[in-house]
Amino acid sequence: MIRSGMCQPGARQALVLCLVLVAFGAAFYKVAHRQSSPLFQLPASFQHDRVQNTGTQQTSNATPDFRTHFVSTQQNISTHAASLVELSDGHIRAFWFAGSREGAEDVEIRTAVFDPAKDLWGPEHSIATREDTQRSLLRYVKKLGNPVPQRAPDGKLWLFYVTVSLGGWAGSSITAITSKDDGTTWSPARRLITSPFINISTLIKGTPFLYSDGTMGLPVYHEFIGKFGEMLRINNSGEIIDKQRLSSGKSTLQPVMLIKSPQQALLLMRRSGNSPKRVIATETSDAGQHWSVPTKTTLANPDAAISGVVLPDGRILVVLNDIEDGRDALSLVVSADGGATWKTVYKLEDQRGQPTEQSNYLARYLQTAAESAKATEASITDATGYAKSAQRNKCEAQSCGFEFSYPYLIRAHSGDFHLVYTWNRSFIKHVQFTRSWLDQRMEKTADATLH
Repeated sequence: MIRSGMCQPGARQALVLCLVLVAFGAAFYKVAHRQSSPLFQLPASFQHDRVQNTGTQQTSNATPDFRTHFVSTQQNISTHAASLVELSDGHIRAFWFAGSREGAEDVEIRTAVFDPAKDLWGPEHSIATREDTQRSLLRYVKKLGNPVPQRAPDGKLWLFYVTVSLGGWAGSSITAITSKDDGTTWSPARRLITSPFINISTLIKGTPFLYSDGTMGLPVYHEFIGKFGEMLRINNSGEIIDKQRLSSGKSTLQPVMLIKSPQQALLLMRRSGNSPKRVIATETSDAGQHWSVPTKTTLANPDAAISGVVLPDGRILVVLNDIEDGRDALSLVVSADGGATWKTVYKLEDQRGQPTEQSNYLARYLQTAAESAKATEASITDATGYAKSAQRNKCEAQSCGFEFSYPYLIRAHSGDFHLVYTWNRSFIKHVQFTRSWLDQRMEKTADATLH
């Protein structure tokens, strides 16, 4: 029999306080006795530069080259959040999510493969749906988003994506599928256990990376109550073996890891907050064992995702909406001093300053969108479908806008750079450029420093 005194408010409060103290004590012990992190593994493309610098190998990077394509082909749907991974044969595989609208039940994870030799994207197809994921997880799944790939040391391809069972994106968890044949077939989905408390509000967007011991690093973030970044380290079985807070408060999202050396890295985060709107940065010099206090950089950020890579010579390339409001301009910027100052290398997109209160604005918008589509893909002769798709997703009555967002940048073993991003919420756009093109642009924009 339970005595009534045990259910008194004072006893319950004491019990809750005791449990909280135990939880905090366990957390403090874990932090205080945290094992040293392994070193960071440098990107495979670093080896390309070393080989090229010896003069023993000639590559496509000898000629300045810049090309653009559309990855996705479906019209009149909402398309967003693309990512890339290089395959074992040198092809590039893209992932993104698409459906009638963001968060809809018909949203699925889609993929396509690029053949650099043919300069051609193959057909797109679905690899994960809400229903498939739900059956694998044995739990209700409301919506999908943000697919992000990483190749493990054993050659297995991992794809992490966001799933929501209740509420909005703040109620997300991370789901993973794996492939042993470079994405032709995939395993059933499994849910990562990232938190002991109901395991919600963990999302992913930034590029994963490897540690020297073969474990994977996942830059993740939270949106429930606060908005802050975290770093997860997982083993080849998908188990979380380490977890670290990167920031605090309610204003930092979507961390991007930029590895400079086995010990050093710069981490940039999307800013969600009041003006001045700037990218937030933190650094480590001991392979992530400790991180500096997050600070604002000189890079503008309108509460939008960023991406970047580091070159062996120390230069850092970042793609972002370098404006404080809107997502109608997208730029490639570079830093040669570790992130202290930045220069604009190239304006990838810029549709700022379009008129909004003219009777023929819709016609002008459709014309501009069509011209942008033709400029992206030379084979397009009739861009009506592309323009109408942009209208569907970016127009309300006579008010329209442009959006170029969620960039994802990688560098392949060949030394070429591959970038994908959302084009007007309607298509995924691909940009490919060589190291020599980048060097040429650097020379032309030597004085274009961002403020």
